[in-house]
Amino acid sequence: MRTKIAIQGIKGSFHHQVAKDYFYQNVAVDECLSFEELVDSLLKGDSDQAVMAIENSIAGPIIPNYALIDKNNLHIIGEHYLDIIQNLMALPGQKIEDIQEVHSHPMALLQCMDFLKKYPNIKLVEDKDTAETARRIHENQIKGIAAIASETAAEMYHLEIIAPSIQTIENNMTRFVILKKENSFVSEDEINRASIKFELDHKRGSLAAVLNVMSDCKLNLTKIQSLPKIETPWKYSFFVDVTFDKYEDYAKAKALVSIMAHYFKVLGEYKNTKPLLESPN
Repeated sequence: MRTKIAIQGIKGSFHHQVAKDYFYQNVAVDECLSFEELVDSLLKGDSDQAVMAIENSIAGPIIPNYALIDKNNLHIIGEHYLDIIQNLMALPGQKIEDIQEVHSHPMALLQCMDFLKKYPNIKLVEDKDTAETARRIHENQIKGIAAIASETAAEMYHLEIIAPSIQTIENNMTRFVILKKENSFVSEDEINRASIKFELDHKRGSLAAVLNVMSDCKLNLTKIQSLPKIETPWKYSFFVDVTFDKYEDYAKAKALVSIMAHYFKVLGEYKNTKPLLESPN
């Protein structure tokens, strides 16, 4: 029986691409229209694991998704980075001169605005999902309308790429996390990244003290994000990602921070897969 993976969007979406890349197989997917539905799929047992976008190299962290993971006590067991390449596609045989409208997710349209500005006569229409637009064009054989989506969507829905890689910024990478309802224990020899949450008393120097502990324990702080506690005005939760060379260093820091913090929680301990960026020539 194949593992079922919950994804945000439909087949052909970037989430679907990550599911295929990460699990190295033709996985069965549960298509979810929102991240809330994705979480429900895991909690209800409709899927075994889930793929969730968590941050983008340009737009930054997707804060509501951190809150969803925390609120529903989900576990991060892995991560995957995907280079987001946007392509203009339509029914075969059409040229860009034949296109009257371009439909796609608002973020995809924004990411490709420099290219789209070259064609002021084309109407831009916001849609709920990149791959869904591609599927609709194929199913209804709609001419004169193009979609902006992944190469996977073009292949799956038999569309022709009129213009490849039209995103304005080339290095546009999104980090996805792999989620499970129950924790999946990874060997300490493989763990070199962790996502944690903590809350501190509202007093001077409390955050600085925690950051000093992390530094002294040789942890590399890759992200820190604060979220206000709605039920407690002027108090904040901190979501932090760290990387490290030795699990022992992280374990020491974890023990110390759990004592210093008013509240401490591990969202996930897993293997860091962030690709190395090439140095400029």
